[in-house]
Amino acid sequence: MGLFSRFTEKKYCAICGTELGLFGKVKLADGLLCKECSGRLSPYFEGRRQSTVEQIREQLAYREENKQAVAAFNPTRTLGAGTKVYLDEDNGKVIVTQSSNWRAANPDVFDYEQITGCDLTIDEDRDEVTYKDAEGNEKSYNPPRYTYEYDFFITIHLNHPYANKIRFKVNQNKIENRGSVEYRNAESMASEIKEKLTLLRRGVRDAKAPKAAVQCPHCMATTVPDAAGRCEYCGGVIS
Repeated sequence: MGLFSRFTEKKYCAICGTELGLFGKVKLADGLLCKECSGRLSPYFEGRRQSTVEQIREQLAYREENKQAVAAFNPTRTLGAGTKVYLDEDNGKVIVTQSSNWRAANPDVFDYEQITGCDLTIDEDRDEVTYKDAEGNEKSYNPPRYTYEYDFFITIHLNHPYANKIRFKVNQNKIENRGSVEYRNAESMASEIKEKLTLLRRGVRDAKAPKAAVQCPHCMATTVPDAAGRCEYCGGVIS
């Protein structure tokens, strides 16, 4: 009876209290989570099974606050095709989403300074081309022949409590020819994303670096230029 009761005992979502069936639930460190509540978490969060109910509550509270950040997000540049990287260059914010209605999707809004790196990788899938001989046996050509398919992937590394990386495919369809227009377009698109995010990271790092004192060419004073690159004493522009 004890073993049977384990399977018949009703189980409930630790967040919303919904009764859970046999499927569609997520196990937490100290409870269970329904599919609906799990779907409200960050799509880049990978630590569900190691999280406590209280930690999930905290993340769901953050996700509600994130809606305000999404509402205030004003994209000034868009990179990519299927999955897109939107930049709010005026406020130093970025979102990554494949949803066309991204405001309703509530994507995580990241600060530029939370980007710690960006990698571009090209996956090559190689399959051998064979033929059948007169007896129906599969044979290899001599020399062997192969077909190739390529996918371009971007991985964004993050310093964020609920996302440490975002990996997505740049091209929407498989690319079969390395020298094709599709290959060059995907390569160009992926390189642009990597270059831009790398520059963002470099800009944040440079902005945080302590400014060195220099001699003003106008008043000859030793000064630390302000944000506009001007002498703190005479206001002259320091090149």
